[in-house]
Parts: sequence; structure tokens; C-alpha cells
Amino acid sequence: MAQKLKIIPLGGLHEIGKNLTVYEYGKDMIVVDCGMGFPENDMYGVDAVIPDVTYLVENKARLRGIFLTHGHEDHIGGLPYLMDKVSAPIYTTRLTAGLVELKLREHGLLDKTKIVTVTPGETIQAGCFKVEFIHVNHSIADSVSFAIRTPAGTVVHTGDFKIDVTPLSGEMTDLTRFGELGREGVLALLMDSTNVERPGWCPSESRVYERFDTLFKDCDRRIIITTFASNIDRIRQIIDLAARYKRKVGITGRSMENVVKLCIELGYMKVPDGVLMDMKHIANVPRNKVVIISTGSQGESMSALYRMAFSEHKQVDVGPGDRIILSASAIPGNEITVTRVIDELFAKGAEVVYERGTDLHVSGHACQEELKMMYALVKPRYFLPVHGERRMLYKSAEMITGMGHDPKHILIGENGRVMELTPKTVKLGGTVPSGKVLVDGMTAGDVGSVVFRDRKHLAEEGMLVVVMTLSGEDASLVSGPDLISRGFVYENESDRLMEELRRVAVESLVYCEQRGITDWASIKVKVKSSLAGYLYKTTRRSPMILPVIMEV
Repeated sequence: MAQKLKIIPLGGLHEIGKNLTVYEYGKDMIVVDCGMGFPENDMYGVDAVIPDVTYLVENKARLRGIFLTHGHEDHIGGLPYLMDKVSAPIYTTRLTAGLVELKLREHGLLDKTKIVTVTPGETIQAGCFKVEFIHVNHSIADSVSFAIRTPAGTVVHTGDFKIDVTPLSGEMTDLTRFGELGREGVLALLMDSTNVERPGWCPSESRVYERFDTLFKDCDRRIIITTFASNIDRIRQIIDLAARYKRKVGITGRSMENVVKLCIELGYMKVPDGVLMDMKHIANVPRNKVVIISTGSQGESMSALYRMAFSEHKQVDVGPGDRIILSASAIPGNEITVTRVIDELFAKGAEVVYERGTDLHVSGHACQEELKMMYALVKPRYFLPVHGERRMLYKSAEMITGMGHDPKHILIGENGRVMELTPKTVKLGGTVPSGKVLVDGMTAGDVGSVVFRDRKHLAEEGMLVVVMTLSGEDASLVSGPDLISRGFVYENESDRLMEELRRVAVESLVYCEQRGITDWASIKVKVKSSLAGYLYKTTRRSPMILPVIMEV
């Protein structure tokens, strides 16, 4: 009986980001991308969300290689947490390899990881898989799609792409190669669905240059621009225009600084002499001769633009003499934080130019007509939409059905659900471990349900600490109780409330003393339950209560 090709998404379906797809045939397994996602608003203290890679760790002896389509965080951000647990070569293009090296070096994993640089047009053998790299346009250089040849047939995995006939650098998407693959015969197409709701064609990156030129021309203010750190073409445009209008450029934000430095070293960015300037000295240049390129396009609380907006940046004090340009659209879920930063910038008197209704940003993802063209060129037997929220996957399937594709040959998967393919069948199989792993600082998975619950509790209800000094002999009260509250304030009634809480705490201690209860744990439980009951009865609030006993 012929074996089945198994395609297992561990991230990237029914969500934006966290992209990771496993291809499995017989004893061989490869991975395409290993990304991260943004934390949701109620994920307190969480820095990133990555896929659960338990299945890969359990099968690491079968893992033949990790293939990366491009260098965006939603495709490479989870790599350090995977490479800490498995050993497999990473295959990718030159710029992506440089970005991965930066990431792995930061985690102390570079020396134990093999990174192989591949040029579009080359094919890599990994077990029974042959993976061909195909050049595509995206909002970062060196992006590729994959033609994955398997014993069951060829699968085209597009990754993120667009069709830009006037790209700022390099050539347009290699449509010829996709057409050749279509004529050879393609078993399945896994296609990006991010922009499937947008009709028409995605505008060219060259349109942004024209809009920037208008904003630079005759501007007598300091210009501050925020964009994605990985959008190298956009950063290069800004630097070129700054040089043209005789302005100095400062880079702020660690990720932006690292990417610009890497691109200059690898030759992806040529900066005229004397244009780049250290942020420490930028204040010595007249404001109308300065351009600052900053991180923070998504309103991230630690980003440079956020710190400018809330007067926390060491070198940049935003005010009426600034024109601030947001050259990025908000990732779904980040709209509130982005709007908050924009409002703060307006409040400081700055002129803020942002994306709605302008050409300040163009997407790197194909719109409907480009997606249709890709499908028409590849002509797959089976269609598997990926990279998108649930509605996007269904819209993608609907669009392809409208082009005459048999609905029975379209499969919408789920993270952790195995998709089984043969030359004659496609169906959903069993499941493997999957889900979200929360990253807090440099560690992944340590934010367990109890910790997460406590953070949510603290954020919503606040905290009350009760400090009591008790006798080590008979547990009688020596001093206190002293109450400290955080995030739990009643301005007019706080003094009276605190006195009442002290009274309740003392009554609990007297109760324990009268009944001969001397065990510290039991005393804490009694004090905590009494205070919790009183607070809910009088305030309808349930702060976290932490009794602390000092023994004398």
C-alpha cells in the first residue's frame, strides 16, 4: 500500500503569524518556517507566542531540514526555541540566513546550528524530499517559495508573496518557473491567504517612494519615520531621500539597528558617506536636517516610537517641530495600541501622518488577482489555503472554487490536524500536539496557567499585602497588621477601608488565638478568607491577598 504525504500545520492557520508547516513522508520529515505571533491584549507580561513543537521534538531523529521562506518574525521568530531542542540544518537565502544568525547568536545557539545559504533556482535534497527555491517578491529581500518534490507528487508552498512588476530591487516574482511547474504537474498548492479579502492587485513598493518624496520636499521639520525593521526596501528608500535632501539619518530601536547594520555588511543597502549618524550626536544637527528611522510601527510598549510618545526616549523629545510618519499598517489585534501612540504624538503637538487613505505603506501580500494568477499558473490537483484567519481561508477556498476548482479537492486544515495526500485522495487525518507556547523574556513555556491566572488577577483586581508580626511561642500578635495595597485604591474612603481591613485581620488573629491555632499556614488561610469575604461584600472586588507573617 502506497504511503501518504502528510502535511501538518503547527501554526499559521486560523491566525496571523506563528507560521510552521511540517511535511512528512515515511521516515523523513522537513519543516517550512518557524515563526512567532504577537501576544493578545490580555496576555500580561508575555513577549511573544510561538508554536508548540512537541511533535517535532518527539520525532527529531526523522527531521532532515528546516526551510525558511524569508526573514520576517512570523516566519523565523520561533527558531531559537526549536533549535534549542532539535538538531537539523537550516536552509535559506542569504539575507534570511544573516537575520537567523543574529537571532541564534543572541540565544547562544549559533555554534551548534548548521545554516546553509541557498540561491533561488537551487534544489536541496533532504531525505526523500527535494526542495527547489523559487524567487518571489515580498516586503523583505531574498524571499522565496518552495517546490517540494515528494514520492507522492510536487507541492508548491508559496510562503508570503506578491507580484510586483516594478520592484525596487531584484527581479519580479519568477512567474515563468511557476508556469513550468504547472505544466509538469502539481499535486497541491499551499497559498498565502492574508490579503484574499482585498480585490485587485497589490500596489508596487515604488509608489511609497513617490509619497515619501512629497513629504520630504520643502519640509522644514524634523522627520521621524517608523516602519517594520525588516522592510529593507522601505528603509533604503528613506535613506536615499534623506541623502537627496541633505539630511542626516539616525536609527533608533535595537532590531532596526541590527537589521540596518547587517544589510550594510551584506551589501543589501548602500549608504552614502556621512549620511548615517549616531543617535548620541543627532541632537547637534538642526531639526530640519534630520531624519530618524524608528521601530514601533505596531505600538509595541518597548519600541523607540512608543518611548518617544510617552517621553521616555533618552535622545528624542517629540514636539511641534516634528513630522512623524507611520509607514506600516497595523497587524490585526494591534489597532488599539497603535492608535494610543498616535494620540499621544498628536497631544505633544507633532504632525502625524499615518497610513489610512495614503500611499505610506503597501502590503507585501498578494491580493485577489495575484492569487488567482498564481493558482492559474500552478494548476494544482489539490488546493490547501494557509497563512490566515479562519474567514480568510474560507474566502480563499471560495475564490478558487469560483475559478472552476472541484470543491472536493480543497482542504481547509487546522493547526495540529494532519492533512493526508496521495495522487488520488486528500483528506484530514488524526491530530498531533499543537497550540500556543508563551514566551516571557528569553524563556518559553514557563508562563503556566497558574502564573497567567495570577497576572490576570493582579491586572484586573490589584493586590493587598497583610504583614503581621507574631510571637513564636504562642502565635499571639506582637505588632501590626500593616496593610499595603497596589492597584486597589479608593481615594475618599481608602483610610476608612484600611482601618476596617485591619480590624477584620485582628479579629481573625484573635479567633485563631482563642482556638489554639498556631500553625502559620492555617493562620494565613483564616486571615486571607476573612479579608476576601469582607472586601467582596463591601466593594464587590477580589484583589489578590498575600498574608505575610514575621516571627519573633
